[in-house]
Amino acid sequence: MVSEKRGREFYILLAFFCLFVLFLYGPLSAVFILSFQGPNGGLTFPLNGVSLHWFFNLFETQAVGDFGGSFARSFTLGLMVMVVTVVVSLLAGLAFRRKFRGATALFYLAIASLVVPSIIISLGIGVLFQQFGFQPAWYSSGFGAHLTWTLPFGVLIMFAVFNRFSPEYEEAARDLGATPWQSFVHVLLPMIAPSLIGVGLFGFTLSYDEFARTLMTSGTYNTLPLEIFGMTTNVTTPVLYALGTVTTLFSLLIIASTLGFIFYMNRRSRRK
Repeated sequence: MVSEKRGREFYILLAFFCLFVLFLYGPLSAVFILSFQGPNGGLTFPLNGVSLHWFFNLFETQAVGDFGGSFARSFTLGLMVMVVTVVVSLLAGLAFRRKFRGATALFYLAIASLVVPSIIISLGIGVLFQQFGFQPAWYSSGFGAHLTWTLPFGVLIMFAVFNRFSPEYEEAARDLGATPWQSFVHVLLPMIAPSLIGVGLFGFTLSYDEFARTLMTSGTYNTLPLEIFGMTTNVTTPVLYALGTVTTLFSLLIIASTLGFIFYMNRRSRRK
């Protein structure tokens, strides 16, 4: 087999892509390196020793910051948003497979929140809850604010999925005697499962690190992004960098696990 010779354009594009990746993740390298400061290290270079001291310090009682509580709230909120985003996006995708009156207006209304400034949505939801006599909280008003961010993305993804999905598979299942529910469960759902997992991952990650839409809606207790922002003005040790490193690695682990699961499902479906 004769391999195709790569031209100059390939290496130019490769260099551009490497610069793009460096632009995205280069600043994180400083946080990662400084998180390994020695016990007497500060917030800037050069390193004053190398240790895991600040990672262990995360699990100790802090004078400022609630690491464990804010992480638990962000993780729980992310899971809640993920589930609702997947379910609503799937139902919306199924509904829009057939034309109905007002579909275009409803579509633009569903994605309108993407163009509205996040802080305005956060302020509006917070004020609305107070006007109705409800105390804003991360699990109520914050939950709703996050859905205004994740649902449009989920709906757009499912629209793209169903636009490429051929109804012939479902018609073949019905010709073989399957009911509409059996056709949905045994034919359609397994075929779009990787896309649903992607929607869920999208919803979780968007919620997990959302700051602006949580600012006016979290109530008394902070989520992790709000806690980290508050710590930037109070914490004077590299424990903040250690927290950033741990949360970044956690996010990458979630993404890698999801991609691995999608790869496993694709291989399994090809074997069948």
